[in-house]
Amino acid sequence: MKVLNFFSISFFSCLLLAMYLGVYSSGSAWGGEGKAQQVDHIELAAVMLKDGHHERALLALQGVDLDNKKTDLARFYTLQGLAYMGLNDLEAARDSLLEAVKSGQKDPAIYTYLAKSHFGLKAYQKAVDAITKAGSLVKKDPTLLSLKAESHWHLKQTEDAISTLDAGQQAFPSDFRFIKRKVFYFVELGLYQEAVRLGKHYLHRSQAAASDYIALGNALRLSREYQEALNILEVARLQFPYDETVAKLLSHTYLDQGQLNSAAFILEQAALMNPRLQAEAAEIYRRAGRFHKALTLNESISDQKIKLKQRLSILLALKQYERAANMESSLYRTGLLEDEDVRYALAYALFSTRRFPETAKHLDYLKNAELFRKGAELRRLMEMCKTEPWQCT
Repeated sequence: MKVLNFFSISFFSCLLLAMYLGVYSSGSAWGGEGKAQQVDHIELAAVMLKDGHHERALLALQGVDLDNKKTDLARFYTLQGLAYMGLNDLEAARDSLLEAVKSGQKDPAIYTYLAKSHFGLKAYQKAVDAITKAGSLVKKDPTLLSLKAESHWHLKQTEDAISTLDAGQQAFPSDFRFIKRKVFYFVELGLYQEAVRLGKHYLHRSQAAASDYIALGNALRLSREYQEALNILEVARLQFPYDETVAKLLSHTYLDQGQLNSAAFILEQAALMNPRLQAEAAEIYRRAGRFHKALTLNESISDQKIKLKQRLSILLALKQYERAANMESSLYRTGLLEDEDVRYALAYALFSTRRFPETAKHLDYLKNAELFRKGAELRRLMEMCKTEPWQCT
């Protein structure tokens, strides 16, 4: 029995391959001159599409005689359109699907495919028109309602967009995409209180992922509704304590409000899971004036270039010029002295420790106009220190 099954499968595979390669071109073995070949190619294309082989389906369709009056052109162009859609060639898909309609395709499903093609090509009004022609199919497919709402939104038809989302929410109460989309529409419309109210409802009911909290929190942050953004993101932080994006977004929201210590603390905690965040946490502590805390975090940074550049700036802020000046060999070894800002900072540290010849050597490399001006001021001060040393004590 197993042998029989094996040979049956092999025969069917060979048969499809033979049809594909055009072995049965005469058609006599298939019950009619020419007719069978056309039907076989269309059927073969349908099989290929069902299996997800879009390019092979197009190749199979090339064997169809379009001049033969018995060819089912409506089905041919429908299959061709679906194959192009599978290859993301939306223009070719649209053109083929329109040809299918012209050729007599009556199945309303053709308009669902047309709608998706039009939407992908940003022909939003045509997408809406196609969805309308799909008739009752729209009520069975939440994707089409979502597509219709987004098309209305792109067309600045705000009321139509929201009413479509309401219809989708009513037709598919367990599908939360409509509430989620409405939340972001409210944010864009500046209806923040309504957006927050509906957003909390969505997050509570939908078993929302971290990405949902992030999207809503970031939308509120970009709209400068910082407190509402913080409320959402603090909840996300409790529910997803190990999500790096939540931590970073929450930190940046505090940063937007000038709350540097809170921003740095959140990143410091997140750095326990991802050490790469230590550099950013240390930098924010430095900006907050907590230089010793920044220096402590700086010790653990693995990227030597980031570590040394940040360390130099912290030591200068602490006025520990001798320690900063002694970093010269490390800065040279890591190639950081190619950065003129770093070179000037080192020159300033050397100047502050009265190592004037070494200072002048580094100032000679400065080309940036602003840094060159600052370098010239250091040169003037060095000359003054040489002629009037009592003024440099």
